[in-house]
Parts: sequence; C-alpha cells; structure tokens
Amino acid sequence: MRRTDPPGHGHDGHDPAGHGPVRYGPHLPDDGLPVLPETAAVLAAAAGRAREEPAGGAPALLEAACGYWDRRGLPTDTGHVAAAPGANALLLALTAALGGDVLVPRPCAAWWAPYARLLGRPVFHVPTPPESGGVPDPYALLETVRRVRAEGGDPRLLVLSVADDPTGTVAPPELLHETVEAAAGEGLHLVSDETWRDTLHDPHATVLLSPAEMLPERVTVVTDLAGALLPPAWPAAVARFPASAAGDGLHARVLDVLTALGARVAAPVAAAAGYVLGEPGPVTDRRSATVRLHARLAAAAHAAVVTAGATARPPQAGRHLYADLGPLRDALATEGVGDAQELEDLLTTRLGMPAPGGHRFGDDLPSLRVRLATGPLLGGGTDERRAECLTSPDPLELPQVHSALARLKSVFGGLRDAQRWEPLR
Repeated sequence: MRRTDPPGHGHDGHDPAGHGPVRYGPHLPDDGLPVLPETAAVLAAAAGRAREEPAGGAPALLEAACGYWDRRGLPTDTGHVAAAPGANALLLALTAALGGDVLVPRPCAAWWAPYARLLGRPVFHVPTPPESGGVPDPYALLETVRRVRAEGGDPRLLVLSVADDPTGTVAPPELLHETVEAAAGEGLHLVSDETWRDTLHDPHATVLLSPAEMLPERVTVVTDLAGALLPPAWPAAVARFPASAAGDGLHARVLDVLTALGARVAAPVAAAAGYVLGEPGPVTDRRSATVRLHARLAAAAHAAVVTAGATARPPQAGRHLYADLGPLRDALATEGVGDAQELEDLLTTRLGMPAPGGHRFGDDLPSLRVRLATGPLLGGGTDERRAECLTSPDPLELPQVHSALARLKSVFGGLRDAQRWEPLR
C-alpha cells in the first residue's frame, strides 16, 4: 500500500490516459419532483431577510435539528450541533479539524475523498463485505490501519454510511457493531453520513442503527437535507457532535473552519431547513410518498439490470442502485468499452440519463460498475406531470415513466443479447 493517489490518477484530477475527471464526481441523486408547496412558502416568506446567518447556524435551526435527532433516539443539545450549506462543507471542516489520514469504504460516496485530498490528506479505501456497502469490513479495516501506520501514516478518521450511496444498501447491525468496535479499538473518530437514513424502502423489514448509538463519544453524525427533506438547489446540512470534552473541542474547531470559509446557510434556506427538520405533516407525507415511489422505481431498475445478466445488490434505501456489468464485458468490448469511464460514456448516451462510473466512487477504473439513479426515470415535463407520479396508483404505467423504464430495459437487454451471441474465445 502506497501513501499516494491511486495508480493512474493525475494530480489535476484526470487520468493521464485521457479519461474524464475521476476525483470529482456526480451530485446526490435528486428525487425528480417539484418542491413541496408548503416548504416553498416558508422559503419565500423569508426571502426578505437581509441579515446573514451565523457560521454554524442560528438557534432556531439548531433547535430544529436537535428535535430531529431526539425523535431518532439520539438526544442532542444545541451546543453540539452545527449547520452548513451542504454536507460537503461539514466534511471538509471535520477533516481539517481532525487532521491525519482518512479511511473510507470502497466504493463510497463520490464527494467524500475530494475534501481530504484538497487538504493534502491521504485517503485509503477499505473493502466492504458482499452483503452491503457503506461500512468497511472490520478485518480489512484493522489490516488497513496497521499497514498505514507501519508505513508512517496517521489514520484518524473513518467516514462511513449505514444507508449507502452509491450502493443503495443498508449495513446490517451486526456488521456495524464489529466495524465500530474495530474503529474504536484503533482510536479512530467516525463520521457517520446519515443523509439517506429516512429513505428506507421497507422500514418495517430493515433495521437501521446509527454508529452514534453504539459509540456516542467517538461519532459525529452528518445529514445532508437533500437526501429526504430539501431540494438540492437549497443546500443545507447539519452535524451532531459527541457530548464530551473532545466533542466540544471538535465542534469549536469545525466552527472556526466554517467561519474561515464563509460557509453559512442562506437565511431563506435556513428557514426552510428549520421547517422541514420539524417534520410537520406535509413534510412527512411527502417524504413517505417519495420513498414509496422511488422504492418501486429502484426495484424495476434492479430487475432490468439483473435480467440482462449484470449484478447488483437489491437497493434498500435512497434513489439509486449500483450495477456491475462485468458479466457483460465481452459484449461491451465490441462497443469499445473496456473500463468504467467508457461504460459511463456509453450508458449516459444510450440511457439519456447520468450513469456515473464506479471509478467516481473509489472503485478501480477497469471494473465495469455504474451508479444508476431513479430520479431521471420520472421523465421531464411540467411540475404537474412529475407530481402525478406521487398520487398515481400505478406510477410505473404513466407514459413518461413507462417510456424511461422501457429505454432502460432495451439498453440492458441489447447488451444481454450481444453477450449471448458473442463467440466463445
């Protein structure tokens, strides 16, 4: 293991062989739906506010965040909360405040590693087990930490997510326990990205635990409200720090970084964020309907992918799934596709929707993996047409959705047929 960037990645963020940007990846998958009218009304009512919000968030927003976590079994006080214009600003501030090397799962959210590299911090990817993404295998984590230290490194931070982007899976509690215990034994601080925790496709059959419930003194929770509560165009995120002397110091250092960056939530967005974190009826109703819709879309997309011969873990949360087209490598080779960037280019063109390759999520470039989002399957058109997807008894049969799914099935079906006819070698 070398304490350098992965092989083949240029210092300008481009692969020297001519591939596209690999360090800076796609945005969070949005829900493809119009803004909730009640939330829009709150933002509009606050549009006349001229005074900027304080770095880290005003008391009203912090109190709303505390209530949000209290309802999830994580008692919180405002002295241990910070807000910022997106989870990326919070992770940058946390990485700067904690120092040392950073550990992340492989694959992981595309936005995690760039902030460490921006600060000149080495990033080490740790494999995840077969059943889920987002949480490293505990034995691989221990081996990675020991090897990094043996080479003179200083691993201090592990970033993980129980409800994962890019894989759309939820880590089982027993795996999470083992990984958290391993991390604690090595003295690591954990950042738990819980952006997708409120998007479980089957909440009655899926157990989701936060690492902060298991190791409250060493876990900072980060939640980007674009996951389930706000549109991505209104950036807002909140962080929950440990209620300890170490947590107090970390909170203070993060506020220093946010202040230096000028990373303040815009006042109208802060008003909207406080409203949605309070979880009034219109917000929870919309969230539930959105989750049901995207669960159906994800299941349909997953079926299309595996029917074509590719592999993918069944999605359990979020608005995305992660597909491995390795079994279709011969058919893809006839299309000039030999790596994840070429696969991204091909599928993005043929599907008419973003299909970021696995290299953007820390996977090796030769691996033929992509993240597919469900938001684009709702089609374009007016707000009325897109909102219709929430109330239709069978949204998959609406013309715009049916057409998008048909295109997905056709593209993957074509690859399957080409693979069948590819001569044996």
